Amino acid sequence: MDGLAMVIAENYGLELYNNSLFLFCGGRNNRFKGLFWDGEGFIMLYKRFENGHLSWPRNSNEAKELSDQQLDWLLQGLNPLPIRKIQAVRPGSFY
Repeated sequence: MDGLAMVIAENYGLELYNNSLFLFCGGRNNRFKGLFWDGEGFIMLYKRFENGHLSWPRNSNEAKELSDQQLDWLLQGLNPLPIRKIQAVRPGSFY
């Protein structure tokens, strides 16, 4: 818990104690951990999916804030982040 709290504060500069749930996915993308401050201490959540895997941001530039609906989808085993199917075309480039 302390290590995840340090990652939040030092790497992302986010406030730990503001009623937020922070989610982490390690090298195995079929599970994630959550860290939540309840006012008296940290609560840790751990979820492992038996079938399938998550599409998860891999660095701080890709970190996203999830809506309540997206969090609900994640806890149900659905991908909360949209998957880009079409790559953006840069101005002045042609196929």
